Amino acid sequence: MKLLPFVAIILSLGACSETTKTNSATSTTTYLDTAGMDKSISAGDDFYTYANGGWQKVVTIPEDQTGWGNFYIIDEDNQKKLKTILENAKKNAGAKGSLEQKVGDYYAAGMDTVAIEKAGTDPLKSTLAKIDAITNYKEMMAVIREGYLHQDGDLLGLYVEPDEKNSAINIAGFVQSGLSLPEKNYYTRQDQSSVNIRNAFLNYVKKIFVLNGTDSFTAQKNAKDILVLETEIAGFHRTPVELRDPQKNYNKMSIAQLDKQMPNIGWSELFAQFNVKADSVNINQPEYFVALNTLLPSKPIALWKTKLKFDYISSHAALLTLAFRDARFEYSKVLSGVKKQSDRWKIIVNQVDNGLGELLGQLYVKEYFTAAAKLRMDELVNNLQKAFELRINSLDWMTDSTKLRSKAKLSTFLKKIGNPDKWKSYDDVTINAGDFFASAKSIMTHDQKEMIAKIGKPVDRSEWGMTTPTVNAYYNPSKNEIVFPAGILQQPFFALGADDAINYGAIGMVIGHEMTHGFDDQGSQFDEAGNLKNWWSREDSIKFKNKTRVVVDQYKSYKVLDSIHLNGELTQGENIADIGGLAIAYDAFKMTKQGMGNEKIDGFTPDQRFFLGFAQAWREIIRPETQKMYVNLDPHSPAKYRVNGPLSNFTPFYTAFNLKETNKMYLPPEKRAKIW
Repeated sequence: MKLLPFVAIILSLGACSETTKTNSATSTTTYLDTAGMDKSISAGDDFYTYANGGWQKVVTIPEDQTGWGNFYIIDEDNQKKLKTILENAKKNAGAKGSLEQKVGDYYAAGMDTVAIEKAGTDPLKSTLAKIDAITNYKEMMAVIREGYLHQDGDLLGLYVEPDEKNSAINIAGFVQSGLSLPEKNYYTRQDQSSVNIRNAFLNYVKKIFVLNGTDSFTAQKNAKDILVLETEIAGFHRTPVELRDPQKNYNKMSIAQLDKQMPNIGWSELFAQFNVKADSVNINQPEYFVALNTLLPSKPIALWKTKLKFDYISSHAALLTLAFRDARFEYSKVLSGVKKQSDRWKIIVNQVDNGLGELLGQLYVKEYFTAAAKLRMDELVNNLQKAFELRINSLDWMTDSTKLRSKAKLSTFLKKIGNPDKWKSYDDVTINAGDFFASAKSIMTHDQKEMIAKIGKPVDRSEWGMTTPTVNAYYNPSKNEIVFPAGILQQPFFALGADDAINYGAIGMVIGHEMTHGFDDQGSQFDEAGNLKNWWSREDSIKFKNKTRVVVDQYKSYKVLDSIHLNGELTQGENIADIGGLAIAYDAFKMTKQGMGNEKIDGFTPDQRFFLGFAQAWREIIRPETQKMYVNLDPHSPAKYRVNGPLSNFTPFYTAFNLKETNKMYLPPEKRAKIW
């Protein structure tokens, strides 16, 4: 899925800044934080700082945060709401098996740290005993296959999604796996930051084994052995940029082919374990699985058992005692720069949302998402869809035949707003307020059973890939859908009382961004039915690639943290969506009464308010450690360049703020990126 912000961001909590105020002269709510601006900065030199510099000077990142800004602030507010919902659900649980009982008891189980400490490592023992009993790699693969029934699988990277070239049917897919560090280059880079991360990982692995009863000397040897093994595995992984090529990562193969080419993995046995029939699967990165097939018998079984033990314990550390959670945090903070762990209640609120999201979401919607908000969002989405169609019609580089296909794709977007129309049930999930680990495993087994059952079955297009309170949005190319959970549909991104300039600049740009993902360098390779298929004329395809090259080169020139440049190839899809989303939102805004007028509010014209609303929605500050990790992994540009980059390419912005050639953001017209 194409997400709005980086999916790996750990949103956390702190004090909220107010961005709504009352204008005494007009008695209207302005929804613009003029006090948060820095007007000493020229709007044409650095619009992001002009719009947010005052705010940036007075805020600090809370110690349990990777950063601070609007996504964090909204998430904090949502977490407080969900905490209240969960505490009330516990008080009014009702019958066993009810929605309230399950979410309330799961929250209570996570908060019962006394019971968690008393359980210690007992919940791990049965699986660790199975690993201890392994005598060869074939037995190991049997244990791994069984583990995939309970979300305890390893090394194979299983998922089930629509077949990218037959999007009406679900297919099992397998992605490169076997690594603990964020991506392959973390194992070999020699800069001090990467060395520190590897050392922190070694300490973490050692600590995990010691906590599970291994002596210190053996635990240290285990850590070194795992790092050496994973470094070798990393050599067969693709880079984050290579993972963005949907054609290269689509390699459909029959089970018979896999058994012949990679017999040591046991593909037929895996699907027999699942009790499903599958003629073929998608092997996203074949070179990894070819290498795994060779590594399995060539590495000592004791080494593989050591890795399996670590992977199993580490993946369940959040469900274990404080000592395990502290060990995990000590490692993660070297990656993120976060100073302390979040409060327990915040962690468990997230745990419940992630595990029982469509139960908790029903309670959230009842309290916090109105029919009026959904209706207003429907209107905004439809208006942006119309604006996008007009924009396609006016393109001077695209042939008529490709324009027709583009408009066909646009018109068939599946639009999901707020919450699912039908909710999932968790009838086979058992939640025990006194047993956090068992409750979590019941959810994991349910999720895995549900996923495996989809293999070879028709795709259910009503399913959501995010929970209702999530502060995010996404585009899914295989379903050709744009999705906006209720969690993001609040101020400063969206407010029922806000003027059109603010709503179109903020949530309007988000809507346009997700729409444009259907036509970025990846999404443009999928047709209106969600199939990975070339639907472009050869002439248009060449022109499109030349235009995307302009975007890549522009963003490569941006420097982060004084010395690190953005990766233009990694971020190009999100940059294309940002540039297109802004333009589409602006066109839709100009169709409104305010957009066609000139009335000033807070001293700003409608166009100026549109651009300020856009820039202030993306305000944030990020820890340097986290920022460095994002540059390596995140397909999104940092917030400053998500604002200044698109604006540098957008001529109406030049007009609104009277940019001159001497301004730092100025680009000559012939160098401005414009695709959609």
